[in-house]
Amino acid sequence: MSRRRAWAELLRLPALFTVPGDALSGAVTAGARPGPRTLLAIGSSLCLYEAGMALNDWADRAEDAAERPHRPLPSGRIRPSSALAAACALTAAGLGLAAGAGRPALAVATPLAATVWAYDLGLKHTPAGPVAMAAARGLDHLLGAAATTGRPEAALSSAALLGTHTLAVTAVSRRETQGGTSLPPLAALGATAVLARLVAGGGRAAAPARGGPFPKGGPTPGQALRTALAAAYAVTAGRPYTHAALNPSPPLTQRAVGGGIRATIPLQAALAARAGAGLTALAIAALAPIGRRYAKKVSIT
Repeated sequence: MSRRRAWAELLRLPALFTVPGDALSGAVTAGARPGPRTLLAIGSSLCLYEAGMALNDWADRAEDAAERPHRPLPSGRIRPSSALAAACALTAAGLGLAAGAGRPALAVATPLAATVWAYDLGLKHTPAGPVAMAAARGLDHLLGAAATTGRPEAALSSAALLGTHTLAVTAVSRRETQGGTSLPPLAALGATAVLARLVAGGGRAAAPARGGPFPKGGPTPGQALRTALAAAYAVTAGRPYTHAALNPSPPLTQRAVGGGIRATIPLQAALAARAGAGLTALAIAALAPIGRRYAKKVSIT
């Protein structure tokens, strides 16, 4: 039991619930319904995400020994060689699943895997770190589009929105152990407001009437869902960002990072609703309460 818990901590299993929405929203924003190839893309995304988690702790094992000695590697519950082997195996599995979804999917998964490894092994502590993380999330979104339709370019605009959100979260996370500055959470708060407005404002399925955000007669169910999900995104990310901006202490900054990560799910759902895929949006949104329930059982600090 303790060994399973150590691996759950290493791999940050509750964070996995933020991953399927990338491929699902990517598929629908490219104009397709999720299908078997989308499931392969989700499997690939999950493997590559977990490869990044294992590789992250392997690369940071010396730093964690000083700042987070309770983590699985510095505490000795998992050997560094085992973490590295897991990262390699998960990367291979992720690329294999992408290949099963077709050449376009593999063409996106390959730079995604390269970005994950480059971030963990070198870019994390450089100014390029947040940009690399944003690129990884955007590529993960494009992977769903590539696997489902073979046309990842159809999801580029929504990938840019997801990438911008990830850029903001990562910028805040760089100060989570030191705190001391309000600028990153303030910038993230501004980005959140802009993104919420954009995803609530319409997409392919929207046809607003002149002079208002909704057609004459009130919003349609799809528009109401999109607006509700955009609001959920804004609240989930915005509230902890505001607290961290007012008091940029390490605990509040860490909560802001956690809020930003959790907000990924309603953002993915809002993007799906914006594309007119209400059922897919609801399926993505349902991952949030499941993830919160599971997170209570597993420490991911």
